[in-house]
Amino acid sequence: MEKFIPVVVIKEVGETDRILTALKNIGINCAEITFRTDCAAEAIQYACEKFPDMYIGAGTVINQKQCIQALKAGAKFIVSPGLSKEVADICRDANTPYYPGCVTPTEIMQALDLGITTVKFFPANVYGGLSALKALSAPFPQVKFIPTGGVDRSNIDEFLSFDKIAAIGGSFFVKEALEKMEEKKNG
Repeated sequence: MEKFIPVVVIKEVGETDRILTALKNIGINCAEITFRTDCAAEAIQYACEKFPDMYIGAGTVINQKQCIQALKAGAKFIVSPGLSKEVADICRDANTPYYPGCVTPTEIMQALDLGITTVKFFPANVYGGLSALKALSAPFPQVKFIPTGGVDRSNIDEFLSFDKIAAIGGSFFVKEALEKMEEKKNG
């Protein structure tokens, strides 16, 4: 798994090249393309074909239909804002990593029952941030977390210093990458 998982919203498939190139330029070879837009599956397929060296996944996957579309498009991992048993089953059968959103002990226990030991913690800033992750790690030492939402440059090092962090997710990676690309172009 990559240490940084940029949350990428593609509004038009034509944006894919620019965004993924910008991410690669700052050394990030991963993208979680969200199912928040109508062209998500097409963007994932395009990204997988044009950027085969990148770890491309699907995010904001909230049901079976989206999961199946994402996997058919070539997604190498699936991320959800919450836990879906149906999505977990499809991913298990497809041997594809699934990172469901889990913020309570009950949700983490449900994920563990499904064989999932790495979960998304979203929105991290709303649900207590790093202090909440440390508290949840006590009864669940086998669980790793991907905090997303409210993680940025001001607190990323603090999160990364905790050994239960599998990766950091966030849209701020895309913003930074595009800003650096513009600076380089204009500088």
